[in-house]
Amino acid sequence: MFQSLVESQSVSIAAEQLLQCIRSTAFSMAHQDVRFYLNGMLLEIDDQRLACITTDGHRLAYSQCATSVQPATPVRMIIPRKSVGELQRLLGTLDADVQVRLEMTAQLMQVHAADIRLTTKLIDGRFPDYNRVIPVDGNKELIIDGPTLRQSLARASILSNEKYRGVRMALSSGLLTISSNNPDQEEAVDELEVDYEGDPAEIGFNVTYLLEVLSTLDSVNARIRLKDGGSSVLITPESSAETRYVVMPMRL
Repeated sequence: MFQSLVESQSVSIAAEQLLQCIRSTAFSMAHQDVRFYLNGMLLEIDDQRLACITTDGHRLAYSQCATSVQPATPVRMIIPRKSVGELQRLLGTLDADVQVRLEMTAQLMQVHAADIRLTTKLIDGRFPDYNRVIPVDGNKELIIDGPTLRQSLARASILSNEKYRGVRMALSSGLLTISSNNPDQEEAVDELEVDYEGDPAEIGFNVTYLLEVLSTLDSVNARIRLKDGGSSVLITPESSAETRYVVMPMRL
């Protein structure tokens, strides 16, 4: 017989909601970072939303969904990376409308789903203030077909520096130019016609980060907002801001 956690609070939420938030953000967790609090996923639950947030210091992923859950006190906990993977696998086996109960203390979380119970320790640390990381001053906006952009980035990545994986994106009226080069003096240039009439801008990125974001978006079109070559870029699905991705620029 399983023992319940002592002095805990619990909330119940649809498996599909929790799984969608995890799937949208899990890829951005850090791997064995000395900042141990980044090696996991921040889960926040209040009386209006459930949100999952991850960052490795170079990019950030945020996803939320509306919920009618009313916890006694707002939930804010960091779930370890390995436990996030186990939880995602568990949720993937459940029907979408199954209610999952989360039972939590300051140190532990238990997940109750059907006849399965998953218990994990929580990471004791201060997660970064992600609201300060999400840019709000992007004055250049581009809406582009995600698969087309992903294919172009993948082509350019072939000739990028294997260590830094850098690509350059140059935006001008009606045109997006994606380029890369490597120490062997090889260069790739790909041009895409886009619906953009703003000021020119040029920015460098680690192409892996962009490809992972575009592979995770749940809409065909991606909305990209940026300010200049030294500022982070904000990527969201065209039709919703409930999922947001921030990618830091790279000096090339």
